[in-house]
Amino acid sequence: MQGFCPNPPLSAANFATNMTQLERNALSHPIMRKWPASHPDRLQLYSLPTPNGVKVSILLEELGLPYEAHRVNFDTDDQMSPEFLALNPNNKIPAIIDPSGPNGQPLALFESGAILIYLAEKTGRFLPQDTALRYETIQWLMWQMGGVGPMFGQVGFFHFFAGKEFDDKRPRDRYVAESRRLLGVLNQRLASRSWVMGDEYTIADIAILPWVRNLVERYGAGDLVGYADFTHVARVLAAFLARPAVARGLVIP
Repeated sequence: MQGFCPNPPLSAANFATNMTQLERNALSHPIMRKWPASHPDRLQLYSLPTPNGVKVSILLEELGLPYEAHRVNFDTDDQMSPEFLALNPNNKIPAIIDPSGPNGQPLALFESGAILIYLAEKTGRFLPQDTALRYETIQWLMWQMGGVGPMFGQVGFFHFFAGKEFDDKRPRDRYVAESRRLLGVLNQRLASRSWVMGDEYTIADIAILPWVRNLVERYGAGDLVGYADFTHVARVLAAFLARPAVARGLVIP
């Protein structure tokens, strides 16, 4: 049995066809008042180059789909504006508007994991079509969403951001221990694999590896979590960062 796909696989060439009515529909969204679309026929991305934000920009670069990126500046509380909240009431990035969504209607979508699944299913790429493998891939995506992101983010707060000034190091150490455990799980998974799902590069890698990079490079927590012990993670992260689409996606928008 093949995995569910809401739309037939699309290529970059036919993604932007028959856009006149779709453009009008997409342009009616309140977010267009704050971030006008120069190319309303393209997928609109609202994001920042954070670990969650770059998941979507990396996948879009890997897919080669036309899109337009808009920077949601947290320094000026863009995420709390009425226009952005009309797209994502949870006031987090990333979020998208796909003018060519299911049934030919615009689709507004938030939560990075949901966006990854949607784009992978829309294009038929980076998510296995085999049902069992598809759900195994989604399983690892959920593992990132529920564990890696929250735990690594807490390490960042207590080691790199304001929490580093706290005299009591027990909260930091709790999150460090859990992050180290998660790295061990990932290291074991990658011990005999090129990617999380084996030879096939998937949205699971695109979800997980930006967080590993952030933990080590942005937060400078490599020594704290004993990153040198996780040689398979380091090997796969290096392969991930060597991909041209990843290099591009990491700096968008």
